[in-house]
Amino acid sequence: MKKGIRYETSSKTSYIFQPQHGLWQTRMRKISNHGSLRVAKVAYPLGLCVGLFIYVAYIKWHRATATQAFFSITRAAPGARWGQQAHSPLGTAADGHEVFYGIMFDAGSTGTRVHVFQFARPPRETPTLTHETFKALKPGLSAYADDVEKSAQGIQELLDVAKQDIPFDFWKATPLVLKATAGLRLLPGEKAQKLLQKVKEVFKASPFLVGDDCVSIMNGTDEGVSAWITINFLTGSLKTPGGSSVGMLDLGGGSTQIAFLPRVEGTLQASPPGYLTALQMFNRTYKLYSYSYLGLGLMSARLAILGGVEGQPAKDGKELVSPCLSPSFKGEWEHAEVTYRVSGQKAAASLHELCAARVSEVLQNRVHRTEEVKHVDFYAFSYYYDLAAGVGLIDAEKGGSLVVGDFEIAAKYVCRTLETQPQSSPFACMDLTYVSLLLQEFGFPRSKVLKLTRKIDNVETSWALGAIFHYIDSLNRQKSPAS
Repeated sequence: MKKGIRYETSSKTSYIFQPQHGLWQTRMRKISNHGSLRVAKVAYPLGLCVGLFIYVAYIKWHRATATQAFFSITRAAPGARWGQQAHSPLGTAADGHEVFYGIMFDAGSTGTRVHVFQFARPPRETPTLTHETFKALKPGLSAYADDVEKSAQGIQELLDVAKQDIPFDFWKATPLVLKATAGLRLLPGEKAQKLLQKVKEVFKASPFLVGDDCVSIMNGTDEGVSAWITINFLTGSLKTPGGSSVGMLDLGGGSTQIAFLPRVEGTLQASPPGYLTALQMFNRTYKLYSYSYLGLGLMSARLAILGGVEGQPAKDGKELVSPCLSPSFKGEWEHAEVTYRVSGQKAAASLHELCAARVSEVLQNRVHRTEEVKHVDFYAFSYYYDLAAGVGLIDAEKGGSLVVGDFEIAAKYVCRTLETQPQSSPFACMDLTYVSLLLQEFGFPRSKVLKLTRKIDNVETSWALGAIFHYIDSLNRQKSPAS
């Protein structure tokens, strides 16, 4: 990956005013020529005025250039889009590449993460990502639903990361955005809005570019679309109009997303309402198949398989019993700030067989299947990656490729092991069985190859990059008369 371009300008410039040598000599001798004395009295204050004028003019010029980067993003010249150079004395590197930044907060169900992106845009080309800074804090924003004030401390800590990473002169020009995902979507509306309002107050007090839409709960479909943008930008698919693209599978804690660009007319015609979305990006329009399944993220699915209800403790503290846990297992599990007592159950049939039957009940009529996914290259990340790495299907650091059937093979092995040897990961049988059946419900055959990765060119493969990219692009389109 290219190293980030950084530079700073200095506002400390000294101007030295030197009176004429003859004026100092007037203090040392008697002046008999009254005309010369009058000239000296006029010249000295006049020189001071000229020096002061030059200094004030410099200060005004410096302030004007310090805000020029703002105009390069939000007031692009007519027709200036991603593919064109927006001129900015402050934000243009020596090689002619325009430099700009974006800050995206990902408020997920299990934690809040900040992504600080640095971009460079060559003349008349699409931008490239030159640097990313990433930091995460736990718990998720939704954990502060009953104590909103406490949420501000973590947000401020992550804002300080952005301040340290972005040069001072770029602060006012850098968009700052927070998108909340399934964690806040599952909260009661009033509690979620109070949290968002608190975050907005913290953002408004920051030195960054903050719009009225800076804080919001992300639509599940937009989450999938943003992740699709990220993966196709990093693989270079967006640079070639009409070229092949890749699909995206994301498995979070509260929801799961699928997104790809259909090439078959039958896919478009057979898609249910709400599954197709139009995306404008880089002066082109894409019609994506994209959908987010709220409640089918890995943690929410666990609760459903256990027989619990989202956001509610078990009735009368009742123990949740599941065929997907080791028969000898008893313990506690915390989800969305609620602690549940859970245990396995004894049965004659195999653990995997019983677990698969229970998971199938949870998934029944919940997922739309499409044939075209068989013929599209897909990347999968988040919990898909973590589960595969946890059982050795891929390298934990580098990722890798596998076939969908590998999840089923791993599930059967882990479930069989749990029957006699309880492990440190009591949910491994349940999670692997769930992922195996979820992928098959999407329409993926067991032989379908998936690429699992956390990073491409050392950049996180999350929706955050795509979301900030799309946000900045929309700013340009809103401000351009040609849009």
